[in-house]
Formats: sequence, structure tokens, C-alpha cells
Amino acid sequence: MDMASKKELITRNLQEVVGSEQLDEILKERDLKVYWGTATTGKPHVAYFVPIMKIADLLDAGCEVKVLFADLHAYLDNMKSSWEQLKLRTEYYEFIIKQMLIRIGVPIDKLVFVRGTEFQLSDTYTLDMYKMSALVSVNDAKRAGAEVVKQTDNPKLSGLLYPLLQALDEEYLEVDAQFGGADQRKIFILAREQLGKLGYPKRVHLMNPMVPGLAGGKMSSSDPNSKIDILETEKKLGKKINKAFAQEGNVEDNGLLAFAKAVIFPFLKRENKVFDIARDEKWGGPVSYATYENIEKAYAAKDLSPVDLKLGMVQQINYLLAPIREAYENDKRIQDIVAEAYGEE
Repeated sequence: MDMASKKELITRNLQEVVGSEQLDEILKERDLKVYWGTATTGKPHVAYFVPIMKIADLLDAGCEVKVLFADLHAYLDNMKSSWEQLKLRTEYYEFIIKQMLIRIGVPIDKLVFVRGTEFQLSDTYTLDMYKMSALVSVNDAKRAGAEVVKQTDNPKLSGLLYPLLQALDEEYLEVDAQFGGADQRKIFILAREQLGKLGYPKRVHLMNPMVPGLAGGKMSSSDPNSKIDILETEKKLGKKINKAFAQEGNVEDNGLLAFAKAVIFPFLKRENKVFDIARDEKWGGPVSYATYENIEKAYAAKDLSPVDLKLGMVQQINYLLAPIREAYENDKRIQDIVAEAYGEE
């Protein structure tokens, strides 16, 4: 694969790339080294498939990819997880993320999985954290984490450390680039501004667009009505999809279409399948869409109704999640971990 083809795969469907010229220079010499991190707090939901699909692109482009289970970050984010819960939740995240990657056909032997506490408690990392805390103002740290770290009227000091650690991770994971959602842009900019002051190079930053939740706004683990859990039952999934906001003909503020574009169609393409909707004959019978552009055009023209779109999304998301549910149901150890980590089931 030539350099232009690799860059197209790396950058396609991204909202923004910061450091594009730097990316070009790296690709002239070798494959890109990149990491994606996730804080192990609430249960992963279907929006996690958005970065997972991008990881597939990165691997297809020959990138060396590291997946960071940011357990220490999870604790710093307003103590959403206790120290005791961290290990258990991280185990669950590792299980689910690997199952998601396997589901879309990504060979996980090509990935490196790292836990934050494996390197973030070292002497050198800790010293660099103190050095950076002497460089970054309270206001800059708070601003950097505004869209990622839980904001309160009386914030904990830990929340201010969160973006500093995320910046340092780029150096200690020995990567050229960090990949994440557009909501992390301010942390990425802080990293580019501050790492050089410690004598470390700036990294490339690859930003995915944010997928709206079912009720509009960002899909969030803290809002059960806005998201679909990876292990959601078919019945609950159907109820949530049917309640989702989907105004007839509106393709701009439509979380279902956004998810179809970011995840369902790329997934179906990898499986050489089309988007089938098993519609009843009295409503026109079954219909299929080979591309996202086709389904968006049909929806905008009101040839595809909100009811039909929801029916199709229930079918396609169930198809996507079924093997992951099965893997979970066959793993008693993980079930016990979830019960202890989240106090459920």
C-alpha cells in the first residue's frame, strides 16, 4: 500500500487531523504508531464501536496500534470508580473491547493492550507529572478537561491532573499519534503545547466525530436513555430504539442515522452485506440499502419512514451485538466480575 492510500485510510471519516504535515513526514519513512485510550468507568455502550471501526482502518493502513485501558484516569475522573472497582472494571472493559474487535473482524493479535497503572506509577512518569503540573495553570487544566472530566461546582484536584496524564501517555506509550473523539480536542491541544516544554515531540492527533445519543446530545454512559449497552437485551434494545428521536425527513439531528453511517454501514461492508429492513408487505415489503448515502437520501425524501428506520436499526444492531452477548453469557467469570464491579446481575 502506498503512502497516499495509507493516509486515506488513517484519516477517512475523521472530523479533524491536527498535525497533517507531520503525519505525511512519518508515513514517508514508516508506518504510524498510534494509541487509543478509554477510561474504565461506566459500562461500554454501542458508541464505542465508532472508535473500534476506526481502529480497524488504522490496522488496515499498517499502523501499530496500542489500546490503553486508562484505569488510573478512571479514578481521577471525580472518583467514578473506587480503587477496588478499578481492577474489576478494567477486566470487563478488556473483555468487551476485545469481543467488539473480534466481532468486526479485527485480528487482536495485531494490537497491544496496556493498562495505565502498568506505567503511570513509575518514578520517571511521576516526576514528569510534577514537572507538567508546574507548567500548566489551573484554568488551562480545567479548560482542557471540560468536555471529558465530570464538572462540578467544587471540583477535585484529581480532575485537573487527568488531562496532564493523558498528554504524558503519548510519550510513555512511545507513539506518533493519539486517536480519540472530537470532545478531547482541548486535551490534545494541551499536549501539543506542553510536551515540548518537557523536551518531548508533539504528536499527531486524529479526531473522530461524536455520535449523537438516542435522545439527542452526546451518547453517554451516565445517561441510560441516551445509549445502548453492549450487552443490552433484544427487548430493551427494541424499546430504546423505538423511543429514539427520529423526525421524519430530518437527517441532520438523527442519532440513528449517525450511528448507521459511523458503524453499521462500515461493518456491513466488511462483511459484504447490505442494510436489510424486513418491512411488512402492507407497508411496501422488505427493502435494502447498499450504501449509507442511499438510506440517507431515502429518509430525507421521506421514502423511508422513522418507523422503518427504527425497525432496520433494531435488526442491524441486534445482528452486530448477538455474538458479543453470547460470549458474555458463556463466560461465568466475566459475569461474576460485572456483578461485583457494577453491583448488578
